[in-house]
Amino acid sequence: MKPVHVFNAGPCLLPQEAIDRSIEALKDFKGTGVSVLSISHRTKEWDETMDECRALWRELLNIPDTHEVVFLGGGASLQFLYVAMNYLEKKAAYLDTGVWAHKALKEAQGIGEAYAIACSKDRNYTYIPKGYEIPTDLDYLHITTNNTIYGTEIKEDYDCPVPLIADMSSDIMSRRVDVSKYDLIYGGAQKNVGPAGVIFAIIRKESLGRVSRYIPTMLDYRTHIDKLSMFNTPPVFSIFVMNETLKWLKGIGGVDAIHALDVKKAELLYGEIDRNPLFVGTAEKEDRSLMNVCFVMAPGYEHLQDAFMGFAKERGMIGIKGHRSVGGFRASLYNACSLEDVQALVDCMKEFEKTNG
Repeated sequence: MKPVHVFNAGPCLLPQEAIDRSIEALKDFKGTGVSVLSISHRTKEWDETMDECRALWRELLNIPDTHEVVFLGGGASLQFLYVAMNYLEKKAAYLDTGVWAHKALKEAQGIGEAYAIACSKDRNYTYIPKGYEIPTDLDYLHITTNNTIYGTEIKEDYDCPVPLIADMSSDIMSRRVDVSKYDLIYGGAQKNVGPAGVIFAIIRKESLGRVSRYIPTMLDYRTHIDKLSMFNTPPVFSIFVMNETLKWLKGIGGVDAIHALDVKKAELLYGEIDRNPLFVGTAEKEDRSLMNVCFVMAPGYEHLQDAFMGFAKERGMIGIKGHRSVGGFRASLYNACSLEDVQALVDCMKEFEKTNG
């Protein structure tokens, strides 16, 4: 079988090491003779896995004692509602940088007063807005740090005069984060740290309990902190695979090591996009994402789009079709995507140029 190179925007490519350990656990979880798919979440063996996973999150991101880590189901889209239910009392602002940021804002507007403090829709979300004023009477400011569809990314931790909440679904664990600057960081695991089916939430404990509304038990972050993410049956297998993925990340040197690799991968691919006359990037250069590289055929070569897609597929490139909002191509360079994978895509682009340039 010829090699394949996976650039899916989600679910992400996972480390082979994590996949292999998960396959073994499907057969026998920690020597219990029971598959991880059938293990009771009330066993000591499962408690050990949950404890290990929380500890890895804390270690890899240097999470302070002021914050707790919980694992929930429902995807990041359900977290849009969690955020508003737990934090929106009078007024909140959202930085509208793409589809998911806009959906988060819409969900909050169903709960209370929320508005876009700045928006980059005027240029099809190809940049991160800057220079806006943040009122000090907000309950919180919500940002989406990486925009998978449009290929833009916030690469710094904002100094914010109000509580800061961030959806980090698609760039978590790709760079060092100053968790102390955030009241809440949340995201789906399936972009960078595991399979679909589980979300992570890193919550400043003292930030909760400030709204006057009734919060349904299941939507109250305090419920899940108090019950150590086991108020109801957790997504056991997804958490197991996430734990194995984080063990892999620690084993290769942690967040700093993977960030250096992610930078190399992105520089390699963006360098080819900028060099190759057949292609052009879609995001503003200063805001280009390390995780999701979006590009299209250059003016005059639009007719070659389908030809390149077929050419790349024949050479084992998987998942490079761009989102319909942008078109063209998107290569997602999540942590488990290797430098060799990216080099294969670059070589493919160069080869296509020779015969079509």
